[in-house]
Amino acid sequence: MRQYFTLFIIGLILAFSSCRTDFDTVASTGDLKFSKDTVYLDTVFKNIGSSTYQLKVYNRSKNDISIPIIQLKNGLNSKYRMTVDGMSGTNGKIFKDVMLLAKDSLYIFIETTADITDANPTDFLYTDEIQFDSGANLQKVALVTLIQDAVFLYPNQNPDGTKEKIKIDSKEVDGFYLNENDAVNGNELLFTKQKPYVIYGYAGVPENKTITFEAGARVHFHANSGLYVAKNASLQINGTVSTTEKLENEVIFEGDRLESLYSDIPGQWNSVILENGNANHSINHLTLKNAVTGLEIRNSTNTIPIKNSQFYNFVEYGILTKNARINAENLVINYAGIASLSCLYGGNYSFVHCTFNNNWQNSSHFAVNLSNSLAGATPETNPLTQATFNNCIIYGSGTNEFNLNKNTNTAFIYQLNNCLLKFSSSSTNPDYQFKTDTQHYNNIILNENPKFYNVNQNKFNIDKSSSAFAKGNQAYIILTDILGITRTSPPDLGAYQSQDFPKK
Repeated sequence: MRQYFTLFIIGLILAFSSCRTDFDTVASTGDLKFSKDTVYLDTVFKNIGSSTYQLKVYNRSKNDISIPIIQLKNGLNSKYRMTVDGMSGTNGKIFKDVMLLAKDSLYIFIETTADITDANPTDFLYTDEIQFDSGANLQKVALVTLIQDAVFLYPNQNPDGTKEKIKIDSKEVDGFYLNENDAVNGNELLFTKQKPYVIYGYAGVPENKTITFEAGARVHFHANSGLYVAKNASLQINGTVSTTEKLENEVIFEGDRLESLYSDIPGQWNSVILENGNANHSINHLTLKNAVTGLEIRNSTNTIPIKNSQFYNFVEYGILTKNARINAENLVINYAGIASLSCLYGGNYSFVHCTFNNNWQNSSHFAVNLSNSLAGATPETNPLTQATFNNCIIYGSGTNEFNLNKNTNTAFIYQLNNCLLKFSSSSTNPDYQFKTDTQHYNNIILNENPKFYNVNQNKFNIDKSSSAFAKGNQAYIILTDILGITRTSPPDLGAYQSQDFPKK
């Protein structure tokens, strides 16, 4: 009896299923709805693939429909490519008989890789459109991306298929040395503002040569790339004051992904390394961001001036030094996994009107770290002959943003004058007696909020409500701030002269 009942139930199910019309489709009638009418794919360099962008297509009707064709207007010649609900179609360009259920939707993902010659010569826009159906039922969604021309610098390929390499720290890495008489690019040691530059691998500056970045130069580093300035070679960054938010006269180092999604992501490229030597370096109006470590300086004999510069978003350090000599004015560093500024293995440092902040999410970071030792070095200690901070801000999201790693076997000389400092925990350590130790600390504002304009956007401007307002010492004043604005007297702390914030 049980067997007959089971057969009866199965028969009912089959009979019911044979009557269903859920998967019977009707032809599309041109009533599709879209999440947007134009897909903007942001800006990309020529021949570098874009990020993936999405379009959602809706069937609002009560019928399951079949879309006869979804295609790019330029067909197989289009520089765009798509997937439609996971399907790749014909070369990612043409899709036939695409089913879309009633009250349902599908995703289209779009990418592009195009050359500057594919773009409109007047505005450098490359355009196409996604077409749904045809004739009276034709519907369209526009595709637009800006293609930017650039100078590409990269290692050569050897006859055996391997890439050209240079040696850093006794290790060979993909890289090449820049040539001042290159047959294709001319003087590769001179970076101008005429076109942006895209670097693959480490670009090396040969010994005793000088690399110069003119005002307005834009340099983009691919993943695992960087700039290596060899022993006794010279780095000259000659940015100047800009008058607009485009920073038209700033020299900018960043990754090679131009989409807004990547604008503040750390670790997109490696680092700028200044190798030991006695070369005369100079850094003025540099914005460096989104690297593993921003600037690493090793055993510099001559003092390096760093002025009016900004370092943002690093996996490890904003600036890392090992027995270096720096004279910094109007310097801003923020957001680093280990320390915004870390001065290791001694050296000699002066920081005036600088803003060191660190809002990295873990609790073990610092805005400023000083040390006169280095594990594995010979000898392991080296004198810190001076580390002076005048009219500075040292702040962040951690409990203590200032750290001293002192080895008593050698000199460790430091002093903070008229600084706002974040150090919240009470300490009996004699190195952190900010109110009573006048040999190292004078006029310290402790744990008061500087009220930066927008830390998440790396905007460290202050207004008159800030605890840093008018708390500086006139004796240490730098007459203009990082934006070229004249400072008032008494001066504000940090890199910015206070101004009223724009209304949000």
